[in-house]
Amino acid sequence: MKRSLSGLVVALSLFACKEEPRGKMEPIPRPPGMNDAPAPEADTPAAPARPAVDPSKVVLRWKLASGAPAAWRLTVERTGGEPAASEPEDKPAKGRKGKGKAKEESPSPRSPAAAAFPSALTYVMERTDSGDYRLRVVPEGSGATADEATMSERGFVLEGLQGITRNTATLVLELPRDAVGPGDTWSLATELVSPDELGTTFQGAPPERRNRVKLASLAPADGGEQVATVEYDLYELRSGKYRPPRKPATVPAREADEEFDRKNEGDTGEADVSAEVKVTGRGEFLVKAGRWRSWEGTLTTVTKGPFPAAALQVPPGTLRLRLTELESAPPSPQPTAQPQQ
Repeated sequence: MKRSLSGLVVALSLFACKEEPRGKMEPIPRPPGMNDAPAPEADTPAAPARPAVDPSKVVLRWKLASGAPAAWRLTVERTGGEPAASEPEDKPAKGRKGKGKAKEESPSPRSPAAAAFPSALTYVMERTDSGDYRLRVVPEGSGATADEATMSERGFVLEGLQGITRNTATLVLELPRDAVGPGDTWSLATELVSPDELGTTFQGAPPERRNRVKLASLAPADGGEQVATVEYDLYELRSGKYRPPRKPATVPAREADEEFDRKNEGDTGEADVSAEVKVTGRGEFLVKAGRWRSWEGTLTTVTKGPFPAAALQVPPGTLRLRLTELESAPPSPQPTAQPQQ
């Protein structure tokens, strides 16, 4: 009996030594015919190829050397004098004394800034050591002060300049953002008539606008140069009803106004007004040199009725514009010395 128990203990000991440790993972056999080689890693997606440069297109950019300013003079020649705004063909004023003076008291369509627009402007463009482009606009005339702005490489005004000064600079300095070829068109960041300045007493139809600049042709020139001929066609028409503001009146005059309004109830005092602006031009830009070889244009502004003067963002009348390059830039104004305390 003791011998049988001893044999059983020995057998159990041998079985325990051969038992596999718990938790061990058995490999799953691969199906027949499956390749045991590791799968190749997925290919890294290649960067998208750059589009091929179209040889028929060019990029127009101002090319200025650092520290070497370039200067251009825009001559503004008025042709045929400055037209006066025509009065609307309304029924004649009636009633009390003073109503017949409505024509004299209507505000002039010429804003002070437009009436005093200089006969020439000098644009000084400079590239700083940091690569930024600066623009200085120097009007010609006594008492005129220069204005400054920052611009991009294509002549887009980033900051600075307002109203008429900004529009004229945009007209002669701004180049297309993208590469262009013959027949391609683009627009300028101009605002010929400002809707914000029309006021709440102006009620009109949607404006008619056309803002198109076209690369008419691209021709080779000496020294590997290319001449880009650019044509300008801009137009805007604003028309509607406008009620000119009344001047402050004395108490007796105010009572007379109230009496007149009671007798002429339904007469709103609104006038038919309009402003039409046309810009045409043509320039030849040297692609390799990065500058204008020539630029000429015509700007025509015609108003009817007491159109709000502040809304006009261009000089009045018919103007002939011509841009020419100067041999040297005018000196920058020196800062005024502060008095010593």
